[in-house]
Amino acid sequence: MDLPRTPSFRLDGRRALVTGASSGIGLGAAVALAEAGAHVVCAARGAERLEQAVAAMTEAGLSAEAHVLDVADTAAVRALCAAAPFDVVVNAAGLARHGPALKTDPADYDAVMAVNLRGAYFLSAEAARAMQAAGQGGSIIHISSQMAHVGGIDRAVYCASKHGLDGMIKAMSIEWGRAGIRINAICPTFIRTPLTEQTFDNPERVKWIEEKIKLGRVGAVEDVMGAVVYLAGAASALVTGTSLLVDGGWTAD
Repeated sequence: MDLPRTPSFRLDGRRALVTGASSGIGLGAAVALAEAGAHVVCAARGAERLEQAVAAMTEAGLSAEAHVLDVADTAAVRALCAAAPFDVVVNAAGLARHGPALKTDPADYDAVMAVNLRGAYFLSAEAARAMQAAGQGGSIIHISSQMAHVGGIDRAVYCASKHGLDGMIKAMSIEWGRAGIRINAICPTFIRTPLTEQTFDNPERVKWIEEKIKLGRVGAVEDVMGAVVYLAGAASALVTGTSLLVDGGWTAD
């Protein structure tokens, strides 16, 4: 009897792009992909922290390089993707400006949407365009949020951007599936990162979070890294247009 073989989680010989790679979930994603064998182009807006992150990765024997990039700059995104197609793209760039909906400043709304939705949209399009031009498939992964599936206190703008991202991913998966291009999202619960420090400084918000997470703890960057590797390679070959919830059971009720 011929037994089935578990698909490989290795990414040897693959070229990956990770945005928002200088810290938090983005850095975790970059490390996870590199540990699986990929060469990772680490992108972020701030050069100093990005260079420090890449230096730490290379010192650990991982294959990585730094590229300063603002995902809201569509021309720069187009140039990077067109230069050489990526096999894997992980978009971990994100922006949050929380507050009551009735007090939302239009400038804050535009800033969040420019990164979380518009930037994600055109990064996906340019990455897929380059993959198709090269006649290859690939995996595009967006670091979204559990807030793509529920509402949250003082998070109307953030939730709008993430719900929009979820719909975008579904539509793009339909367009690009026959070309072998998969696109998915990872939706974490609250993860301790620089982006969430403001939330964790608020005792009322911490109480709310701890009550909602069924596993009884907030997330760590390491909780997301395995999901990134899974969606990047052959183990998820039939997965596209969907969200992988890493939420500790937040959305279970």
